[in-house]
Amino acid sequence: MNFKISSWAIRNPIPIIVLFLLLTVLGVRAFQGLPINADPDMRFPMVNITVTQAGASADELENTVTRRVEDAVAGMAGVRHITSTITEGSSVTAVEFRLETDTDRAVNDVRNAITQIRGNLPQNIDNPVVERMDTEGGALGYYAVQSPNMNQTELSWFIDDAVSRELLAVNGVQQVKRLGGEKREVRVALQSAKLNALGITAEQVSQQLAQTNANVPAGRVQWFDQEQSIRVVGSQPSLADLANLPIALSDYRKVKLAELATISDSHADVRSRTRLNGREVLGFQVFHSKGSSDTAVEKGVQQALQRLVANYPDIQMTEVHNSVNTTKENYDVAIATLLEGAALTVLVVWLFLRNWRATLVAAIALPLSILPAFWIMQLLGYTLNSISLLAITLVIGILVDDAIVEIENIETHIHQGKRPFRAALDASDAIGLAVVAITASIVAVFLPVSFIDGMTGQYFGQFGVTVAVAVLSSLLVARLATPLLAAYLLQPTAAKTSVITSSSKLKQAYLTLLVKALHFRKTTLLLGGVFLLASAMILPQLPTGFVPKGDTGMSQLDVTLPPSSTLAQTDEILQKIDCTIRQYDEVALVFTTAGSGEINKGEVLIRLKPHQVRSISQKEFEDKLRESLKQFADVRITFRNEMAARDVSILLTGNDPIKLRQTANELKQQMQGLSTVENVQINAPLMKPEVQVKLRADEAAKAGVSPQAVGNLLQIATLGSTDGNAARFNLPDRQIPIRVTLAENERNQPEVIRQLRVVSSNGGTVPLNTVADIQFGAGSASLERFDRERRIAVEADLALGQTIGTALSQINELPIMQNLPDGVRVPSSGDAEMMDEMFSQFGFAMAAGVVMLVLVLVLLFKDFLQPLTILTALPLSIGGAAVGLLAYGAVLDMSSVIGILMLMGIVTKNSILLVDFVIEKRQQGMARHQALIQSGSERVRPILMTTIAMVAGMVPAVFASGAAAAFRAPMAVAVIFGLTASTLLSLVFVPVVYSLMDDLRNWLAPKLAKLTSVTAEERAKAE
Repeated sequence: MNFKISSWAIRNPIPIIVLFLLLTVLGVRAFQGLPINADPDMRFPMVNITVTQAGASADELENTVTRRVEDAVAGMAGVRHITSTITEGSSVTAVEFRLETDTDRAVNDVRNAITQIRGNLPQNIDNPVVERMDTEGGALGYYAVQSPNMNQTELSWFIDDAVSRELLAVNGVQQVKRLGGEKREVRVALQSAKLNALGITAEQVSQQLAQTNANVPAGRVQWFDQEQSIRVVGSQPSLADLANLPIALSDYRKVKLAELATISDSHADVRSRTRLNGREVLGFQVFHSKGSSDTAVEKGVQQALQRLVANYPDIQMTEVHNSVNTTKENYDVAIATLLEGAALTVLVVWLFLRNWRATLVAAIALPLSILPAFWIMQLLGYTLNSISLLAITLVIGILVDDAIVEIENIETHIHQGKRPFRAALDASDAIGLAVVAITASIVAVFLPVSFIDGMTGQYFGQFGVTVAVAVLSSLLVARLATPLLAAYLLQPTAAKTSVITSSSKLKQAYLTLLVKALHFRKTTLLLGGVFLLASAMILPQLPTGFVPKGDTGMSQLDVTLPPSSTLAQTDEILQKIDCTIRQYDEVALVFTTAGSGEINKGEVLIRLKPHQVRSISQKEFEDKLRESLKQFADVRITFRNEMAARDVSILLTGNDPIKLRQTANELKQQMQGLSTVENVQINAPLMKPEVQVKLRADEAAKAGVSPQAVGNLLQIATLGSTDGNAARFNLPDRQIPIRVTLAENERNQPEVIRQLRVVSSNGGTVPLNTVADIQFGAGSASLERFDRERRIAVEADLALGQTIGTALSQINELPIMQNLPDGVRVPSSGDAEMMDEMFSQFGFAMAAGVVMLVLVLVLLFKDFLQPLTILTALPLSIGGAAVGLLAYGAVLDMSSVIGILMLMGIVTKNSILLVDFVIEKRQQGMARHQALIQSGSERVRPILMTTIAMVAGMVPAVFASGAAAAFRAPMAVAVIFGLTASTLLSLVFVPVVYSLMDDLRNWLAPKLAKLTSVTAEERAKAE
């Protein structure tokens, strides 16, 4: 297994120097060019189907559109979940496919399925829009815009035109979304009395405007030896000309448009309003595309905004929130942690060896090990994100591990009187198998992480590969560069005392303990069993969670008023909430959006001061604020987590809305009695009052009036039409819609609506009140469906110090959850589904890692029993990790599970060093007992050196600050405590287990030999 590559490297230094110079240059260039992102590039096949029908109620859309769309895509291959959200006039169905599905093919398949059912959908809907979800996560940044010289309409056009044009030219910007304001329109405010007197309807006026105020292409001719296009010019050049446009009446008379309506250059009805610290502004969000670098896109955006501010001096732009700042902070902290860990690792080497030349060799080994990893990451298309940086940060102590083993062994040979050149040759050959085994064991554990499925696999695929590449680089350095450097840098000086050798009492105490353990093997095993039992009892005490909540410095609130609320009422409530929030010293600014999707909904974005300035964490601030917000009655106020959702969400699905509502109410009452959750609310469809126009069948039939005609009339009269068939007014730089409606003061009067005239199929018009009755009713404001069933969510916030796993465990034990009514289900979704997936996938990865580890060790040691001895370190480390996590106050979540996984890869290192030395000594003829004692005596120093170096490399991750500190620290704690416990225990237990395994071998050997000989005799007789 040795292949003498170290000896070849020592004797041929030039190729090795060239190789590592090349790898270093490639690594430095790759590090400079790697994109810096918040998270790994996660590609989920998601397809959205949007169908709009102006004025249609949610209940109507559910039956006529949504159910048919869901049925059309449900049978497609690879569909995982179907989620539909239905609001007034809009049905959005999101189809989530399994990860192995090709997104482009999924989009085409969905588009074909919708095309096939187009004839079954209502004819007056807009064409269904089928599109893939291309944006990467949430908004890259929020920005507020204000100007003393522009009104809201002009600012809206400035954002839609100048800002969007400038930002979309930045490489990686996918979308610019305006918040607040409305687009410019020409408003034609009809006077109902004039319409009724002249016998013309609002719909007829709108249609005539669309037909007469238009420029129509009309072919081409060849006149005067030139080809010329023909265009019919009907568009009016000014509002005055538009006001003089003749409108035909049913009796062949004509009137000017100005006689029927008031024409004004205005804007659409305001459906959204934004404020910054209480002052009305406009805002916009910037989204970036998949695969782009967060920092590169953000840099381009900042440069573009600076150009805009320079070109438009009267425009003031304020950065409300920039998620890239958190990404940069995490990157800076990770690099600082990396450098601190490297420095501490080198310091540990110096404290043990007290030889600056040997320490220099170890220090050189670190960058030589880590830089090639960046080059491989670039080749694989990876980025510097939270996961890959985490892998590099936590592996920093491991990278120098192989080099320490090599250097320590070379130092030992130098102390025997050898020249450094000869010592490097002999020592590197002697330790080669152990070094390869240590690295191979780490790779065997971590590589399976890259092949797990689901969201966990998408998120952590880069983690396993990055760790594996880094440790393989360290193996290359240890087998080539370290012996070469040691051979030419070290001096043949007398050994300097180390911490271990200078403390003969400590070493003698260990050897005495080892001798007793080997003598009382049963007692030693019993004590080990007690330790394992205690570990097994500690693990269940750890609460379970999903992802630790980081301190991003940005909190978001969703505010929902009753469905009948107006935009003014929503804005008023948000202003009061804004005033309440800004009373806290931790708050830097507050950005509110009234009309977030619907006018009765709002969004509050709170930017906190830097966490270095604040005395409390983001979670603690939110808990304080939650108490203050309880003063707002009849308003639903909820916090979003980092996944843009509530902390706890229990989904109930079924086809019986009444049963769903009753079950949700019962669940809410029972959840309110739990200590793990608070602010329990039901996210269910709310009823919205509506005006219902009911035709009198006989009168309507006699007059020739259809429901479609009444619907078209009322839609034009109250909303107007701005679709592709509506009239347009030409401006020098663009076209704006002409919206024909009743005057605002008239369309809000019931009597005016009743007197409107509706088109009759007989050719005339009749008053609406002669064929229909107007009454009041109620309908669903919005509906949500999950996997083709109605859904209701019971949501809550986690109480301070509680975890999602503990909360879900208590909720699942509630009586209503144990006895759900027939037809009501609780599908796995959201954080609960992802948490179950995470534990199952990591469980698979750990099992696969152990199997791979056993196979690798069997191949390296050519033995089936001694690899089991080496694996003794695994269970010994779990107890230490559990104690560390419990003492630190961490939970068993994604962060700590990764730490335990990393622990599995590195704790076998001590066992390998001990077992390899024993095997070597016994091959030289030394007795087993003496070989075990000699192994403990000579290997205790490199074992402690490598362990303390690893711990020192990870200590900065425990105390590092930043938004990702809550994610990094539990991992480092699990590794530090687990590795420490495993090291101290394996120094005693591994020799004992080795002796027992050797006894087992001696007991089995004669029986296997006898079995083999019997088989040979039988074979001879058969011959």
